[in-house]
Amino acid sequence: MSVTVTSSRSSSLLSYGIVLMMLTALLAKPALAVQAEASHILVDTEAQALDLKAKIDAGADFGEVAKQHSKCPSKSRGGSLGKFGRGQMVKEFDTVVFNEEVGPVHGPVKTQFGYHLIKITSRA
Repeated sequence: MSVTVTSSRSSSLLSYGIVLMMLTALLAKPALAVQAEASHILVDTEAQALDLKAKIDAGADFGEVAKQHSKCPSKSRGGSLGKFGRGQMVKEFDTVVFNEEVGPVHGPVKTQFGYHLIKITSRA
């Protein structure tokens, strides 16, 4: 018994095969790493963080507050941490930066280092 494949059937199989190869290639490549850019203010107590957040919410400049109050060396840059990828920061910090809204100040977020106020400036 022999089977004859018509050209339209052959064309459909070829198209399906090409799509399958493209999908396989895409899935085999690692996804482009999501990068975020954020600034933070690090203090010792939750009360300090809440007080500073209230000042920022009332109009104080985040960068100036960071310069004056943060205990992190990034305070010299207004709290800017630059760009970084998922998993480069401690888990609690990472969770906020890669899941919360870009723009508003988040926190206080407790980590092993203290309490952070976090401002996500970009994520892509």
